[in-house]
Amino acid sequence: MTKTAWVFPGQGSQKIGMGVDLLNLPSAKAKIEQADQILGWSVTEICQNEAEKLSQTLYTQPCLYTVESILADEMFARSLEPNIVAGHSLGEYVALYVAGIFDFETGLKLVKKRAELMSKTAGGQMAALIGFDQKQLQEQLQQTADVVLANDNSSAQVVISGTPESVETILNTVKAKRGVKLNVSGAFHSRFMQSASSEFQQILESVKFADAKVPVISNFEPTPTTDAVTIKQRLAQQMTNGVRWRETSLKLPEMGIEKVVEIGPGKVLTGLIKRTCPELELKNVSSIEEI
Repeated sequence: MTKTAWVFPGQGSQKIGMGVDLLNLPSAKAKIEQADQILGWSVTEICQNEAEKLSQTLYTQPCLYTVESILADEMFARSLEPNIVAGHSLGEYVALYVAGIFDFETGLKLVKKRAELMSKTAGGQMAALIGFDQKQLQEQLQQTADVVLANDNSSAQVVISGTPESVETILNTVKAKRGVKLNVSGAFHSRFMQSASSEFQQILESVKFADAKVPVISNFEPTPTTDAVTIKQRLAQQMTNGVRWRETSLKLPEMGIEKVVEIGPGKVLTGLIKRTCPELELKNVSSIEEI
């Protein structure tokens, strides 16, 4: 039997119309209604009609969590199961839900609070570098204060995070095919999120985590584990530390994984994995039809 990993994308993968087909399923509709009650606003309305709001952290993260969780539920309903799970930034919360670490409601409440805290932390900047000089980037990051490697996505694509001035310095000095500033409210996955992270950690401590039913690869430490204590400790470090996605990709074939299914809108993660591990079979599930 083919060993399969399920991976879940984070902020940046959202798009208008995502999850619309789920409304035809009674089980999915019930979960969306539950999400609306927890959030105090309509997931369906945002996903269908509010492009500007869908791009805002406050709304993006809960919408992605809801849609991706329901798609995963539908995979399970069709007797499909993963051997290992991972998620990129926000997507890690969906991976934890799928692994049985907490239930849908608990996960959504955590995501809601995370989004609120992150959206309030303003003043920072993030930018993606594509086709860059790796050695030069490493040297410039060491020489430039207040900017860090936030997402190590692949050998050809990374995201930096820090003050607007420091991010600008990197963009102006590092040779790259493209440098794109991201439309985000703050310097995510950096020390500038420390205040939000400290407040969020207090909330995390009050939530009970169960041991995972399948191994989870976390953003903070890409080593598979099912231990609830370890998973919570790693999650607590996520907001202020970089997403080590390139290492996550490399870990999959090491674990005997042959196929990777990206569950959620877009094809960002499978695109990154293809560059790092071209031997893996890649599939995408963004709708019921694709399941």
